[in-house]
Amino acid sequence: MPQVVAIELEVPDDLAGFRLPPGVQDRLQALLDRQDRGATLTTAEPQEAEGLVTLAELLSQLRPRSERACASAAGRARASAAAASDR
Repeated sequence: MPQVVAIELEVPDDLAGFRLPPGVQDRLQALLDRQDRGATLTTAEPQEAEGLVTLAELLSQLRPRSERACASAAGRARASAAAASDR
C-alpha cells in the first residue's frame, strides 16, 4: 500500500528555480550528446548521466505540484481573510 509523506519546504518565488542549474544542465547535455554519438564514456559517466536525468525528472514533477500547492494555499488564505472580514 502506498505511503503518503508530507514534506514542508520553502518554495522559491520564481518556480523556474525547480530546474537544473545551467551548468548542471550543460553537463547532462554533454554526456547525453557524447553517448548519442557513440563516444566512449568513462565508467562513472553513465551513472552520472542517469543520476542527473533522475534529478531533472524529479524537479520537473515537483514544479507543477508546487504550483498547485501554492495556488491552493493562496486560495485558503483568501477564503480565511474573507471569512474574517465577514465577522
